[in-house]
Amino acid sequence: MEGPDHIETDVLVVGGGINGAGIARDAAGRGLRVVLCEKDDLAAHTSSASSKLIHGGLRYLEHYEFRLVRKALAEREVLLRSAPHIMRPLRFVMPHDSGQRPVWLIRAGLYLYDTLARREFLPGSEAVALRSHEAGEALKDRFTRGFIYSDGWVDDARLVVLNAIAARERGASILTRTACTSLTRDARYWTATLAHAQGGTQVRARCLVNAAGPWAAQLLQSASGARPRRALRLIKGSHIVVPRLFEHDYAYIFQHPDGRIVFAMPYEQEFTLIGTTDLDYEGDLDRVAISEGEIAYLCELSNRYFKRAIAPADVVWTYSGVRPLVEDAAASAAAATRDFRLEMDASGAPMLTVLGGKITTFRKLAEEAVDRIAPMLGNRGGAWTAAACLPGGDLFGGSPSNRGVVEFGSWLEGVRRRYPWLPQPLATRYARAYGSRIEVLLARRQGMHELGPQIVPGLYAAEAEYMVKYEWATRAADILWRRSKLGLHAGAGSEQLLDEWIAQRTRVA
Repeated sequence: MEGPDHIETDVLVVGGGINGAGIARDAAGRGLRVVLCEKDDLAAHTSSASSKLIHGGLRYLEHYEFRLVRKALAEREVLLRSAPHIMRPLRFVMPHDSGQRPVWLIRAGLYLYDTLARREFLPGSEAVALRSHEAGEALKDRFTRGFIYSDGWVDDARLVVLNAIAARERGASILTRTACTSLTRDARYWTATLAHAQGGTQVRARCLVNAAGPWAAQLLQSASGARPRRALRLIKGSHIVVPRLFEHDYAYIFQHPDGRIVFAMPYEQEFTLIGTTDLDYEGDLDRVAISEGEIAYLCELSNRYFKRAIAPADVVWTYSGVRPLVEDAAASAAAATRDFRLEMDASGAPMLTVLGGKITTFRKLAEEAVDRIAPMLGNRGGAWTAAACLPGGDLFGGSPSNRGVVEFGSWLEGVRRRYPWLPQPLATRYARAYGSRIEVLLARRQGMHELGPQIVPGLYAAEAEYMVKYEWATRAADILWRRSKLGLHAGAGSEQLLDEWIAQRTRVA
């Protein structure tokens, strides 16, 4: 008997990162009953700690991962079309240093990067004279030549939330702050105990999907007593945010003399995002943080290239995450493969374990995962997500199109005309965060006074209520650091003020 404390479902997904949310969306869209549980907030860990890139992975060519790069490049434009509000094309500048590979070899690598997969709207690579290019102004004078190529930027945490919204709108139950505390199995079903603030819920599922990211091996062992056939290698990646180091919209890719790659990107109008590091990690997965050595390393690398020097004291924010990579015997963390692996255990009720992966290939991973489990559940629904917008991405109609990417500016102008009372920076931020669903956020509102009080700088009650109602936000950090990055702008004490507002709203409700 199904009720609030007992749920019958086809698929239980454990893990609310990008892979879990993507699988829940795909499975629900094929008509499967889906429950997703996440012990913390959506994208609370690895999936909000990325370099914010939709990219093929230029550096993976050095390790001959042509299959992975081709797959990621093919996904790049598919994703950009599906959610042009939270993703956008980004041009990268690669300064050439005398100690790096010869120019002809870099040209050959970029030509391969341009041609491994079809491009419809992203421009190809080109050589550039840095002394006469705006991107060269911020660099030290010794960098006189370089290359420019295309990839994409993404708001990673919002990408997870949009997948979860899409899953819910197709019938999935998304349970955040809900830990899977026990799992038992028989020939036909998994029985899971889910613990949350209101108590416990029993879920009986015909299939279990282990999308627990860095915790995947632990969950696999607790569920079945087995270990992954390919071990996970846990790699910590950290980033720093500093006051803006350049005025233009290009990003940079730098190669350190030790071979590691670091990006420097425009971030939140006023800042520059620099990262990432690649370090093997053995610590507490719930308390991942940047080290002083990582901060010094990223500052040192930035200072190698930029005229404007930075020091650890200039860092205004940091974030770190642990990426669960499939062990491939690579000597360095940077060289470890970013490809994914799906392991099926059908010795009873089926369990699919997701190992590895990168944010750019999440949709393809989800599609392949559901292709594996759907036939076992008697479901014949076909793949569908390649031709579907994510929530808010339907700027010019219901299907993904190049227009959403190349004409985002004209769509934004339409938003400003419809809501002339919105200050331009706020209209732009709302448009970027919510896309076409700005109509839901601003429904029946005709002036700033109807957005309600400003809880903290930049955050009005209407938006906070939207995030609580539609996006599973339950704490200030969910809003200020994941669903938005207003924490960078709001000032000291903002989290406490917002937590008090959420608590008051909960009491009233």
